[in-house]
Amino acid sequence: MNESQIKFSEQFCCAKGDVYDGLCLRKSEIDLYQLQELLNVSAFWAKGRSIEDLGIAIANSEPVISVYDGDQLIGFARATSDGIYRATIWDVVIHPEYQSSGLGSKLVETVLSHPRMKWVERVYLMTTHQQGFYEKIGFQPNTTTTMVLHNQPNRAFVPPTEVQLQESLGG
Repeated sequence: MNESQIKFSEQFCCAKGDVYDGLCLRKSEIDLYQLQELLNVSAFWAKGRSIEDLGIAIANSEPVISVYDGDQLIGFARATSDGIYRATIWDVVIHPEYQSSGLGSKLVETVLSHPRMKWVERVYLMTTHQQGFYEKIGFQPNTTTTMVLHNQPNRAFVPPTEVQLQESLGG
């Protein structure tokens, strides 16, 4: 891969006001089918996510960052945050053909420098095999404060007002 071949999304999908550090911030321009494919080929932990669920996740995340090579989505990351105390980075992926080129680091650094993230006291993320990658960026292992509740409600029982809220958010 030649670094000059990468056309960050400013040239592909974003108006100048929607670009931060050369990467696309415009949620509405993300092709969910390309995102689904990128996740399927790049992330064992995200295989099989539905288009509908991806839309809901993106609608409820900020920032949402994408990287393109021409028309092809090759990188993606998103975060959720209260803007001051806590934030979590999610779904950091770079297409296998573009890994080890520095794009992953730039993607995470762009998320961290986003106005919604840069003043947050603590930023969390979950990773299975990439601890070394994130440690180079400044993350530290945390085994004392993280807990999880596996809560997967059946959507058939979601109240109609909740469904309407999700639909209004683009889900």
